[in-house]
Amino acid sequence: MNTQSMRKIDRRAGKPICFLLTLAYKFLKVFKKPSAVRHPRNILFIEMSEMGSIILAYSLFMKTKQCYPEASLYFLTFKQSRYAVDILDIIPEKNVFYIDNRNLWFLALSTIKSLSGLRRINLDMAVDMETFSRFSAILSYLSCATNRVGFYRFNQEGLYKGRFLTHEVPFNPHIHMTQNMLNLIYAAHSPKSDIPPAKRIPDDKDILIPKYHPPKNIEQKVRKKLAEGIPLKRKNSKIILINPNASDIVPLRRWPQEYYIRLIRLILKNPNPVILITGQASEKKQAEKIIREVASDRCLNFAGKTSFPELITLYHMADILITNDSGPVHFSTMTGIRTFVFFGPETPKIFGPLGEKSHVFYKGMACSPCVSAFNQKHSPCRDNQCLKRITPDEVYEKVLPYLDEEKA
Repeated sequence: MNTQSMRKIDRRAGKPICFLLTLAYKFLKVFKKPSAVRHPRNILFIEMSEMGSIILAYSLFMKTKQCYPEASLYFLTFKQSRYAVDILDIIPEKNVFYIDNRNLWFLALSTIKSLSGLRRINLDMAVDMETFSRFSAILSYLSCATNRVGFYRFNQEGLYKGRFLTHEVPFNPHIHMTQNMLNLIYAAHSPKSDIPPAKRIPDDKDILIPKYHPPKNIEQKVRKKLAEGIPLKRKNSKIILINPNASDIVPLRRWPQEYYIRLIRLILKNPNPVILITGQASEKKQAEKIIREVASDRCLNFAGKTSFPELITLYHMADILITNDSGPVHFSTMTGIRTFVFFGPETPKIFGPLGEKSHVFYKGMACSPCVSAFNQKHSPCRDNQCLKRITPDEVYEKVLPYLDEEKA
């Protein structure tokens, strides 16, 4: 099911369901006042759509384990996003529940199945990490968790998600998403008198970056695929990964394809680099168009050739990644790869990469950022000048010094 269909369902069905659940919650409060669970034993995290956000939530998971060392952690997400949970190796695989959203029928059946399993756990707390989804808020209520923590708009013109959270947390568009997520767990044990909760000074010491150590069998598979793809005479070349894709949640995040072609041609003027175009199997044709335009045996199509663990391992083994603002930005921070990323419709102040080996291109135009948690990441823009004004020559100038750099 594509993102536009999901948005329509979330808007048309989500609003009335959130309203009805709010009425039910207020009615039940008359008979039993909600109380904070001080020592939760079972905690559920909910993040449905953005795999990159799951990586950014690493600090949240670690802070939760620090605050509640005896608690068991659970996770609920869409099927295609569960790999990002597994790669962090924090939440046991058996504790990860997923919803299959390939069509409406699978969505309904897998939602019922997951909620049924979650209810049997007797959840003490559900933490909704989503900023613009009514679906995740509804799931937090239907999970029957005693306490429900999530972002709430308060006086802002944000998304209507009802009033059935026990801990309503403001989303702050002026701090990084990692700090916003940390606010969720801080709010869970804030005094009831704190409105809004999580009255704290953000501390960079709370921000942790996960490190990926590829299993030997996965590394061997990737090495084999590289050996099969890269010409023998290029075995010691610098490997440059190009990710020209972005999820259909915000298609405006794509740097123009012709700019990628121009940049690749500039890079290939140097005798050493080999370019690999990465992406999902569905993006193979788009990658092939770039390959044809570049017309070089040092520019190869790797779209659809790696599983998710293999792709992260490829980041670990390669030298440079050039990418749109998308999940790979955050996956790359788990490895030693040097990353160059394009921002425009969204701001790096909130979603920028955390790694020290990342360089962000961002023009900061007057109309940018134009997508946010307050407009369901839906912009009226049809001409992303915020990205088009980042020129291939400008990018090449920044990349050039690292084309001969030894990888640490």
